[in-house]
Amino acid sequence: MAASGFEGFEKRLELHFSGDDPAIEMGGFRLLDFDSLEQVLHAVQCTVVSAVSNQYFDSYVLSESSLFVYPTKIIIKTCGTTQLLKSIRPFIHFACQMGLIITECRYTRGNYIFPKAQPYPHTSFKEEISYLQDQLPNHLCYRKASVMPSKFTSHSWHVFCACDKFYPIPIPNDRYTVEICMTDLDRVLARKFFKNPDTTGKQMTEVTGIGEIIPSALICEFAFDPCGYSMNGIDGDCYSTIHVTPEDGFSYASYECVGSIHDEDDIGRILKKVVQVFRPGTMSVSTTCSSSSSEICTRIIKAVEPLGMRRRSCTIDEFPAAGTVVFQTFTLTGNR
Repeated sequence: MAASGFEGFEKRLELHFSGDDPAIEMGGFRLLDFDSLEQVLHAVQCTVVSAVSNQYFDSYVLSESSLFVYPTKIIIKTCGTTQLLKSIRPFIHFACQMGLIITECRYTRGNYIFPKAQPYPHTSFKEEISYLQDQLPNHLCYRKASVMPSKFTSHSWHVFCACDKFYPIPIPNDRYTVEICMTDLDRVLARKFFKNPDTTGKQMTEVTGIGEIIPSALICEFAFDPCGYSMNGIDGDCYSTIHVTPEDGFSYASYECVGSIHDEDDIGRILKKVVQVFRPGTMSVSTTCSSSSSEICTRIIKAVEPLGMRRRSCTIDEFPAAGTVVFQTFTLTGNR
């Protein structure tokens, strides 16, 4: 817990691996036993509270956010005062045991609401970068760190990417990742994330409209006591995740998903529903894509401006292996 409230803004880590054995591509990290997974989470200082899987990947709702385990990819994001970067060494250790080698690392986060409450190595972005440089093996030789600014001191985007010599240029594909951070949530809507004695996570999913964001997704959710909510959605090989800290004064919600640039209506429809569920006063949207980034940004603007969200800033940067990152901020205009 932070000194003045719970830190909603997450830290996000994405690790990619490869191996010579084709069989590894089928199982890989999904074959890691649960005790070993718990060892990693213990280092981060969080636990598993719920889980669901399909043929493509395993999804874990954590006491502080989420973990997604693919055969050769790990995505973990944690909030509060967790020590996310302490998971890197254990993951690399277990990868070596399975015949996998790390090929890429991505780290992103927004601005902490309570930065002075963060423990080492998260007391500053400079310290995080120094720690990342020490933890990663030397063959990840292409590295870049950047803080992408906005017009608001409360919203900037911190990005670190590293990859080996075989992957400095992004491999073109049709996938994008969108990470949305929302503050100053509508008070009436935020109250729906406070728990009554008999309230379940499934009930929160239904009453808030979260289940309608991606109707085809299988949702695994958890309602925290006395308030707060987390969910992971799985839909084929794609994931989505939501985390909510509803307390007035430092309310926060995040939404993240993976989509296809060929589905023209997908990101617009999703953004509309997300804004309608939370009605944030301020919202940042980060998209990572190896191609068509400007097209996705246009879809985002067209989706949220009719809902009273006005774009205030846009920053664009390129990162090794990851591709183009576009960071946009929006504020709600007029009355709620």
